[in-house]
Amino acid sequence: MSGYLVQLAPDPLVAAQALDGPAGASEDFTDLHAWAEVYVPGAGWVGLDPTSSLFAGEGHIPLSATPHPSSAAPITGALEPAEVEFSFLNEVTRVHEDPRVTLPYTQEQWDRVDALGQTVDARLDAGEVGLTMGGEPTFVSVDDSTSEQWSTAADGPEKRLLATELAERLRQVYAEGGVVHRGQGKWYPGEPLPRWQVSLQWRTDGEPLWHDASLLCDPWSDPTPVQHDTAERLAHEVARVLGLPDELVLPAWEDPFAVVAREVGRPEGERPDVDRPDVDQVAQLDQAEERPTGWVLPLATGEQWRSPAWRFRRGRLVLAPGDSAVGLRLPLDAIAWSDPEATGDPSYLESGPTLVPGVPDVEVCDPEGAPTTALAFEVRPGGPDAPPVLHVFLPPTERLEDYADLLHVVERAVAAVGTPVVVEGYGPPPDPRLTQLSVTPDPGVIEVNVQPTSSWSELVSLTETLYDAARRTRLGTEKFDLDGLHTGTGGGNHLTLGGRTPAASPLLRRPDLLVSLLSHWQRHPSLSYLFSGRFIGPTSQAPRFDEGRPESVYEMEIAIAEVHRLVAEAEEQGETFRPWLVDRALRHLLTDLTGNTHRAEFCIDKLYSPDSSRGRLGLLELRGFEMPPHPQMALVQALLVRALVARFWDDPATGPLERWGTALHEDFLLPQGAVRDVDAVVADLQDHGIDFERTWLDPFVEFRFPRIGVTQVSTPTGPVELELRSAIEPWHVLGEEATGSGTSRYVDSSIERLQVTVRGVSPSRHLVTCQGVPVPLTPTGVPGEYYAGVRYRAWQPWSALHPSIPVHSPLHVEVVDTVVAQALGGCTYHVVHPGGRAYDHPPVNAQEAEARRSSRFVPHPASTGPVDVGALVEAGRRAHSTDYPHTLDLRRVPPTGRPAAP
Repeated sequence: MSGYLVQLAPDPLVAAQALDGPAGASEDFTDLHAWAEVYVPGAGWVGLDPTSSLFAGEGHIPLSATPHPSSAAPITGALEPAEVEFSFLNEVTRVHEDPRVTLPYTQEQWDRVDALGQTVDARLDAGEVGLTMGGEPTFVSVDDSTSEQWSTAADGPEKRLLATELAERLRQVYAEGGVVHRGQGKWYPGEPLPRWQVSLQWRTDGEPLWHDASLLCDPWSDPTPVQHDTAERLAHEVARVLGLPDELVLPAWEDPFAVVAREVGRPEGERPDVDRPDVDQVAQLDQAEERPTGWVLPLATGEQWRSPAWRFRRGRLVLAPGDSAVGLRLPLDAIAWSDPEATGDPSYLESGPTLVPGVPDVEVCDPEGAPTTALAFEVRPGGPDAPPVLHVFLPPTERLEDYADLLHVVERAVAAVGTPVVVEGYGPPPDPRLTQLSVTPDPGVIEVNVQPTSSWSELVSLTETLYDAARRTRLGTEKFDLDGLHTGTGGGNHLTLGGRTPAASPLLRRPDLLVSLLSHWQRHPSLSYLFSGRFIGPTSQAPRFDEGRPESVYEMEIAIAEVHRLVAEAEEQGETFRPWLVDRALRHLLTDLTGNTHRAEFCIDKLYSPDSSRGRLGLLELRGFEMPPHPQMALVQALLVRALVARFWDDPATGPLERWGTALHEDFLLPQGAVRDVDAVVADLQDHGIDFERTWLDPFVEFRFPRIGVTQVSTPTGPVELELRSAIEPWHVLGEEATGSGTSRYVDSSIERLQVTVRGVSPSRHLVTCQGVPVPLTPTGVPGEYYAGVRYRAWQPWSALHPSIPVHSPLHVEVVDTVVAQALGGCTYHVVHPGGRAYDHPPVNAQEAEARRSSRFVPHPASTGPVDVGALVEAGRRAHSTDYPHTLDLRRVPPTGRPAAP
């Protein structure tokens, strides 16, 4: 083969992700080239380009194909000395490029995005809004997408290693002079233990919180083993720094009676796998313990630090059974007869004075009535098959001053002992003087809870730094399903809105801002669905408040009116509005179907809860955002939210809410309805002086509603363009069923939806059919352009909604001319591989994923034979539903193709 080779430079993000080899061409180019093609039975002609180490693709443009290489030479003739100048020039010009997630914006577009970000900042500053924005982006491994830790499980060995590497990269950027705290994260029902959490903590004023980073140990990345007695030396050194006597440092022993209790509950007879302890020697069990598990220093912080002199009836501190940290297994019921004194609920609304860490005075006190908190020290492995390392367990503190003093004391003692430690236990109280960033596990992903930013430039810097650090850690922001479908991480990218302090939060100072955002989201469902993940609906992780209960909109209007009334009353009486009333008015409506307040699109758990001071942070969490694959896309969706805050700060929303009914899960789950609605959102911003451009959301439309394929059909009245795009289908939670591990509720993801769009069609003459049933064409507003939705069963799970309905794949979509009664052509969409084969692994890259997707869309020409137009029209009438007038639901069509009776 002889011709041209055209190679295009990869998009910047793709080039940056090339960690294991060359990124490809540095710029677009073309040149004369030659390659070979071989015919493989069953596969056809396959081009092989050994010069470029490529299979021949669309960039290989053949001009000549001959059996012998010399016959395909571009120039032939003889050679002799001659004076001649010969030159040529090949150029590649990109005429058109569709929006895509690897290059969502041109440089000119991004310059305008950045300029609008600065303009919105100026508007927020002029209004003294004081907005801060944080988030919870998620990442997945670029090397493994199939193991449990990257699909369903929250924890895993590789996940721990990558999380600690990512945390270290971020520490070097943000937390120099900070501390790495490895505490407990979330604990969900059904999980045996809480999840881990790696927190980076640093002072907001830039002063060091922990001076020497070499004194902090990473327990998961092959640390140096530590001798067991190091914990005792460190405990006594801390007591010395605090001026406390050595006898207050208590060894913590395991409980041999717990071993006996377990043993007497075993079956009769010798245990086959291990030696059985001698139950008759119970009196000697305590003395048989060779060494303590760890060491404990009772310590109660506060205005006056105290160290209670703990005494135990058994004569020693015996831990509760288990293998958790010593600090979590203290025998609190054995310390004193009376409960500790109640300290009240501290307030974190305002920031305190400048921190000056030091060594506080500590007095020894009686344990009766004193808090049962303590510092704990132990040497234990950091994980399975890991060497033992030194751990320090911090007690709970209610003031940041106490937390900073604790770290100061521990660091002094660790420096004296000379052994790095793992700081664990309770984290600091919420305080604006301390900034935190945490890395935590979530099912299938690693979640990063980023620190709040107070300006657009800070947000841009943080987002770009985080994406780059994750990439260098071999963490990505996208996945590919077996069939080539391009998806996000499967986790969220929740956005949090607040203020520099809880009291300064714009959502507490102006409750109408929260009400305006909530109302605007309800009136414009595209804000809920265009940026969301695949699992949407009333049982999803972030349901809209109007998705679950039919009376929710009515009740929300009452709640909104009540908030406005209370605010107006406070202003009339010259009083400060009581912020907890917003929580009480909205909390019971912003929930999922089970009443879970955390799993709501608008989560106000940390706004101003009267139940706990740690829930009074002035924060609103927007949970309906999925992780975008490109940092610029993440920034654009954040800019959209910032623009809406600026718009409603100046002009609060008014008017009733919408009663969407079934249109909520039809119109706005199709690309046409979602785009039309988000156009209205952008137009509203522009009407209020914010020049947000609608084209900036095109990459989200392409990512959320990817094009399946497009073809042209020749008709007597002109060509008709037929396009298929993916649409959104809610996943229903099924009833409880017994499984091998207990009772479970499965999610039915077997139903899928797509949109059919036709251009150039004449409804008076043409029908568009799917599986022989006309689809309900709806005009888009563009002359000659119509759309319709199609719902179908994509696969057959053993348990599903309507499990007896068979799979509808492959889908045959055709344009029918009713005048000549003939199908003029169309396409076939295969939900799985056209040949029926099963893929062994997910696509290795975007190119293979695109190849798998494109192979499932097959255009086909006109079919022979007449079509019974009357039967088609009747089939469409029978399948039509007034509940979903724009969608053909193939589940309503029997497998024979004859419509079911109405």
